[in-house]
Amino acid sequence: MARDLDTFNEDLKDRFCAVRGRSEAFAAPLSAEDMTVQSMCDASPTKWHLAHTTWFWETFLLAPCAPGYQPFDPAFCFLFNSYYEGVGERHSRPERGLLTRPGIARILEYREAVTSAVGEWLETTDAQTVSQARAVIETGIAHEEQHQELLLTDIKHAISRHPFDQAVYPRAAPARRPAPALNWRRFKCGMVELGHEGAQFAFDNEGPRHRALLHPFALASRPVTNGEYAQFIADGGYRTASLWLSDGWSRISEEGRAAPLYWRGSDSGWRERTLHGEIDLDPDAPVSHIDFFEANAFASWADARLPTEFEWEHGAADADPQAVHWAEPGEWLHPTGEDAGCFGGVWEWTRSDYAPYPGYRAPEGAISEYNGKFMCGQYVLRGGSRLTPPGHMRASYRNFMYPGAQWQMSGLRLARDL
Repeated sequence: MARDLDTFNEDLKDRFCAVRGRSEAFAAPLSAEDMTVQSMCDASPTKWHLAHTTWFWETFLLAPCAPGYQPFDPAFCFLFNSYYEGVGERHSRPERGLLTRPGIARILEYREAVTSAVGEWLETTDAQTVSQARAVIETGIAHEEQHQELLLTDIKHAISRHPFDQAVYPRAAPARRPAPALNWRRFKCGMVELGHEGAQFAFDNEGPRHRALLHPFALASRPVTNGEYAQFIADGGYRTASLWLSDGWSRISEEGRAAPLYWRGSDSGWRERTLHGEIDLDPDAPVSHIDFFEANAFASWADARLPTEFEWEHGAADADPQAVHWAEPGEWLHPTGEDAGCFGGVWEWTRSDYAPYPGYRAPEGAISEYNGKFMCGQYVLRGGSRLTPPGHMRASYRNFMYPGAQWQMSGLRLARDL
């Protein structure tokens, strides 16, 4: 029994150290200037992500659970708090890119100190006490994984603002693979059970498990491809108001938008900016970096619709997210024609509002602000992208964004009524 408890602590420490190392591996190729810039209000500098994820461990694990722990720098609680009202005041989100100090070296010292303190706590604390803090530890690991994805999408947006082609992670593109033919999977449905269940970690917004009525529907067997989206553009999709929701039409008209975020027109056809530099558009890869309005307009053009999040979850219940090869530092970080399943290519917009499930109750304490307070004005996305860590791939996982968000690696899968 004692050995089992020791193994419990060791496993948590191994996972903790692995997630900390992965964040630093993604940041390692970046310059200090890269890591300081903030290209828009929705994004954050790389060094802020590195510091904020460290602040999370210090605030929610070390401060309450490690007797005698002293903060690395008291000012960091103000600088690197994100949105936790219960913890205290914080620096304005749109001004994170103005923080030239502390510098990268100081933030890396901060990470090293906190990583060491958490590792020592896991080594010296009895397994029963660690078990009582397991929910915080699991959330902390998942939280840092979420910020790894944000780190990548945020630096991609920042580098895309450069007038010339720039590669964040230089790498040759893999051989292209054709997308499989699109088929329609039919579901008769009725009353179904949805939401997370079981002992494995899930975020609070994935439950409770509940029943929902689904009417007969069909779900496309793969996401919409770049080639299919290019046909929508060529057919005047961005010039046809009847395809668009009113807010979406206003947005693209004001911005003069005529293509997904990172597409570039050229004499030879469409090109696309990626984390590895600009490439010829792969017509078989899932279309990415479109917002909810673009996804909905394409679905209307295709005589289809977006699925509800419940239809998506029901349709993905038998899919195996572990069958997907997940991108790690040094690998290709962009969708390919092989990304044809429910997981691993692009986040997929649904037409469901991000709202609480029946019986939902937010956890107690400041950490309760993690999900519940954002259940207003956003839409749910399902699946996962090439940038999503593998631990976040499950049918019940609910990502959520405002409808105008493009900078995340988001696409769509079509649905139809039967």
